[in-house]
Amino acid sequence: MSEQKPLYNTLAPLRNVSSFLTLVRRLHERRHGLPGMGCFYGPSGYGKTTASVFAANEHQACVVQVKSVWTQKALCQAILSELGVKPAKLVYEMVDQISETLARRDVPLLIDEADHLVRKNMIEIVRDIYEGSFVPVVLIGEELLPQKLQKWERVHGRILSWAAAQPADEADFRQLQKIRLPGIELDDALAAKMVQASRGSVRRIVENLDEAREIAAVNGLRKVTVADWGKRAFFTGLAPEARRLS
Repeated sequence: MSEQKPLYNTLAPLRNVSSFLTLVRRLHERRHGLPGMGCFYGPSGYGKTTASVFAANEHQACVVQVKSVWTQKALCQAILSELGVKPAKLVYEMVDQISETLARRDVPLLIDEADHLVRKNMIEIVRDIYEGSFVPVVLIGEELLPQKLQKWERVHGRILSWAAAQPADEADFRQLQKIRLPGIELDDALAAKMVQASRGSVRRIVENLDEAREIAAVNGLRKVTVADWGKRAFFTGLAPEARRLS
């Protein structure tokens, strides 16, 4: 668990940060008898991880990002490491350790890249942790994660709230501009082109803003225009077209 940092306060107005916080609060404040798991899903680049880190700071939550090569043991060890607890030797003992620690501290568990757990048939271990602690547990993953979870009825049935990450809007863009380009302006035409090129992706917005920052730094500018951008390509997330090689 991480200490709150000033940076995350500046991210608060982002729409997906707000949505994620609402999800966690609903789970935490649920009435007796309701399930306590949630799912936050959406395309890559929409800022889901950023939202989870912000929520972790707000709620002193335990957050882990699953790696594609992890086993059940590796998952448990990562969670215990985040909780600052020395892991036991066996997986079932570690599950008990995690459940007991989460319940005693009453903190949420946020699991990013949860698609890997579904793909490797490891998702049931998350249900075990939830059943042993009854703290809010949020699974974070790609757009099709809700459909993937349908296969696991005992997990799917414990999801109280589903929250879809939304594409970044103009307000998100302006907030990210304040963070990434402090003291530097963008003309409206260039900002509009960046928003369009980024196609709702927070990641692409940040990449385009960083390119503008580089232009400003190299040329000593306080305002970057379309003319300053020139013929540079915008970061769109699309693969380059195939070359015709003789």
